[in-house]
Amino acid sequence: MKANIINIGNSQGIILPSLLLKQLKLSTRSTVKLEISNGNIVIKPELRQGWSEAAKMMNVAGDDDFLLPNHSNKFENEEWTW
Repeated sequence: MKANIINIGNSQGIILPSLLLKQLKLSTRSTVKLEISNGNIVIKPELRQGWSEAAKMMNVAGDDDFLLPNHSNKFENEEWTW
């Protein structure tokens, strides 16, 4: 997929196709993180707001136990190298 760099005021931008935004569940007001990795621009959706703080609060309250029991098996316990 190709895109052109355009001028937006004193900055530049790229117009992303709506199909791409739909597939990533992003909208025009979504916040994303931009990274440079191996000479590429990587666009990542921002983590859901408040999840990190909520997880910390659950830990403090002792409400962060696993809901499913440990499902290890003989292969995982004896043969797999972790």
